[in-house]
Amino acid sequence: MKKLPLLLPLLLSLALPLLLTQASAQEKSIYHKGWIDFNKNGKMDVFEDPSQPIEKRIADLLSQMTVEEKTCQLATLYGYKRVLKEEMPAASWKNEVWKDGVANIDEELNNLTSRTDEAPTQYSYPYSKHAAAINTIQKWFVEETRMGIPVDFTNEGIHGLNHDRATSLPAPIGIGATWDKALVRQAGDVVGREARALGYTNVYTPILDVARDQRWGRVVETYGENPFLIAELGKQMCLGVQEEGAASTLKHFAVYSVPKGGRDGADRTDPHVAPRELYQIYLYPFRRVIQEAHALGVMSSYNDWNGEPVTGSYFFLTELLRQKFGFNGYVVSDSEAVEYLYSKHHVANSPEDAVREAFEAGLNVRTNFTMPQTYVMPLRHLLAEGKVSMKTLDSRVADVLRVKFKLGLFDEPYVKDPAAADKIVHNAEATAMGLKMNRESMVLLKNENNLLPLNKSAIKNILVTGPLATQTSYAISRYGPSHNPVTSVLEGIKNYVGSSATVNYTKGCDIIDATWPESEIIETPLTAQEQASIDSAVALAKNADVIIATVGEGVDQVGESLSRSGLNLPGRQLKLIQALQATGKPVVMVMINGQPLTVNWENKYVPAILEAWFPGPESGRVIAETLFGDNNPGGKLSITFPKTVGQIEFNFPFKPGSQAPQGGKNGWGKTSVNGALYPFGYGLSYTTFECSNLQVSPEKEHQQGDVEVTVDVANTGQRAGDGVVELYLKQEFSDVTTYEYDLRGFERVPLVPGEKKTVHFTLHPDDLAILDKNMNWTVEPGKFQVMIGASSDDIKLTKEFEVEK
Repeated sequence: MKKLPLLLPLLLSLALPLLLTQASAQEKSIYHKGWIDFNKNGKMDVFEDPSQPIEKRIADLLSQMTVEEKTCQLATLYGYKRVLKEEMPAASWKNEVWKDGVANIDEELNNLTSRTDEAPTQYSYPYSKHAAAINTIQKWFVEETRMGIPVDFTNEGIHGLNHDRATSLPAPIGIGATWDKALVRQAGDVVGREARALGYTNVYTPILDVARDQRWGRVVETYGENPFLIAELGKQMCLGVQEEGAASTLKHFAVYSVPKGGRDGADRTDPHVAPRELYQIYLYPFRRVIQEAHALGVMSSYNDWNGEPVTGSYFFLTELLRQKFGFNGYVVSDSEAVEYLYSKHHVANSPEDAVREAFEAGLNVRTNFTMPQTYVMPLRHLLAEGKVSMKTLDSRVADVLRVKFKLGLFDEPYVKDPAAADKIVHNAEATAMGLKMNRESMVLLKNENNLLPLNKSAIKNILVTGPLATQTSYAISRYGPSHNPVTSVLEGIKNYVGSSATVNYTKGCDIIDATWPESEIIETPLTAQEQASIDSAVALAKNADVIIATVGEGVDQVGESLSRSGLNLPGRQLKLIQALQATGKPVVMVMINGQPLTVNWENKYVPAILEAWFPGPESGRVIAETLFGDNNPGGKLSITFPKTVGQIEFNFPFKPGSQAPQGGKNGWGKTSVNGALYPFGYGLSYTTFECSNLQVSPEKEHQQGDVEVTVDVANTGQRAGDGVVELYLKQEFSDVTTYEYDLRGFERVPLVPGEKKTVHFTLHPDDLAILDKNMNWTVEPGKFQVMIGASSDDIKLTKEFEVEK
């Protein structure tokens, strides 16, 4: 017996090859031609048979799953550095709750750059290395869990995929300003294609929140304030992502974007929204994108409505989403939304009770920055106690499995060709698309005496100033690509003019001052250093032919948890603009910002203003091209600019008599500032457009019929440019008060000088429908006006048609 320790190494050395051979044989044995033996029982089960209908496959798989395996399909595992501690599968995983599987792994190895939670990793780049790494992790779940259920790898993607050096887009508010459906579809294609190439299978995009309060910090992450525009662009983004084989998860469902006072962060609650407004404004984009693009995912929001927190609401997650809208995917919670039922909303009396409420309401997958067992274990306890039913569990799990089957994860769980990712992600075609979107997002707000475009040959001395001139962080966000090189405005202008002009730079002021935001309500004197900075800019301005002042907001002034109480330029920026304007030299103001700003003095006195929003990495190049005329700005505002926060809510569409018009009075007195600073749909160009020959057919239509509209648009100026034709619809009389008029069609049309094109629109019954007194969608008989405008405030043509009974 004493010799046994000496023999043990020899026995192990002989046994190990045999064990490895057996393991290798088992590994090979589950992969067969045309199917995979996920449950490793040596036969093709119904759920493993690609020829079987999905519902049969789901039923078969559910019948074989334990409670432990089912509950694991209802929780998110946040990726490496957020919750997951290991970059690659480890022996310890056999002791973790996900030994029985997991619904999804979110943001896995994406090398996130964020001021709140960075996640560096060696596996994010080259792209092929990431695809191979995801395959390794997927392989663990397929081969090392009993049922082998593949993981749904989720990721953010609101302005390009949230991955190291993926193709970047402008912020969504800039995407909204393009009014270009075809281009947004291309962007969706790129996001979906890059996701699948890298191993992600589900992208959290688009955001369909309707931004009706300009103070709200997440305006920058939305397409704007108008539900029709949001629905049209969101539909294209969803279709683009999903036609590349990835799921599109819509967010944030629902009524999330208008918390009381526009407050965000810890205060994302209590939206004051009437029932008709709920359906016609806030639910409208979700309904349309679900029904027309068949989105596979929806994210439930933090907030409540009418006393019901959405994530714990059967009304929202089941009655509306599934029964009325026909949603057939899975619902994932926003991070910590389940826990908020207990900790914030106080509608659950314990964390476990919050799990019960969300589960019974219709939530499929819980997400939080905690281990999955913090949801899975309470759910198992509820099941053991009989407080929730197995029938409901099977229904919730079936929704998750349905998405995984539709994504093909049970037929091909791996990235087929990891090496191909290096040729697919951020390739030349995708880069060109991103550059075009940046160009199309530029909105010209003012151009007095045609100061723009600047004449490169006539300008010899340029002053670039302002706190955003050398900033680049606006091009990187928590929910988009990271580590792409960014061209600042200063660099872009220098690169553009080359040696033809001298470009001087001085900052002029910081984005904010020391006491901001309090300085918005209690002004403090300029410090000596602040005065010296402004004086330095003024001194350089005296020798300049033109001043390019780049002002606005940085990533610490707008975004998630960054709502504002005022919307003026922060800090000393107005003081800088006023000092520069006083020099008598021409000032061009470039705005880099994420929400409308109340730039009233600037609009009155500064001759030229360009709205660039939060552009992508090519920002400096695109802004320079736009200022000098190589890019003719054709973007239109997707959100109203109020003159003061005192007007809020001030947006489009609006009810009759709810927004005093420009020059109007508040009752019989004159006590308020009225009208928009810049209305919805507004945007200038370096050329001119004219619309004519508006035709509506038929002029009398049945309630269930379509109405065809055509209008000619011509470029009547001297430069090529894009004209945006905006179609508004007005119902002259209705049984209930409805909106004055609303957007019901738009097309972005490129035209060379002298060119004319005919634009076609089809108005469907849904475009004419309103909620009647009984809250039923109805097309009422009566007269309607088709209106063609250059903005919501600048209607050029009108024509009437009538709906008959």
